[in-house]
Amino acid sequence: MANAFRSVTRDTAPASSGSPETLYTVQTGSTVVVLGLTLANVHSTSVNGTVQIVSTTTHTNQTQNTTAHLVKDIPVPQGATVEIMAGNKIILNAGDIVKIDCSVADKLSVIMSYMEIT
Repeated sequence: MANAFRSVTRDTAPASSGSPETLYTVQTGSTVVVLGLTLANVHSTSVNGTVQIVSTTTHTNQTQNTTAHLVKDIPVPQGATVEIMAGNKIILNAGDIVKIDCSVADKLSVIMSYMEIT
């Protein structure tokens, strides 16, 4: 297995408030360890950010995964950055999706750092 450290960024997201934008989709044959995820407010007032993990993975003898919120409507003050992970790790399987939403369109700048295992 090969491990690669990577990041994905968005200057502003989502294109439309209330319509979560896909930040990252795990590729077939890969497992991803999310190491860090930050939301920066680029708006002139406070906004609320949401991060969802969309998964339909089913593991042996387990219930099928569904969409879960990593954070929902977390306040991000004007000019501030919020670190979502705070030292935690999230494991994503092939086909899992990370989505971003904001109370105002195009007002969150996003960085996600991860290790991809192939």
